Amino acid sequence: MTKTSTNDAKLDSYISQADAARIRGVSKQAIADLIKRGRLSKITVAGRTLVVRAEVEAFVAQPKLGRPPKKSAGKKAAKTNNAKK
Repeated sequence: MTKTSTNDAKLDSYISQADAARIRGVSKQAIADLIKRGRLSKITVAGRTLVVRAEVEAFVAQPKLGRPPKKSAGKKAAKTNNAKK
């Protein structure tokens, strides 16, 4: 019979960054960036960073704020096409 400590039960709610990346369909670097920006909680156990499974599953990406980048290549191409006609 195996006895589980309360620490083991608490660790069951945490997963590795690689598992989190697989769940979200992104890279490990993307998960590391979310941790760095404070969007996901983390703990370090034996030198490994773990994140809360429930947070990863419930995570909703927020749209980026600010003006979208200009598409200057399209305008230049349109100007050169008009000049040739």
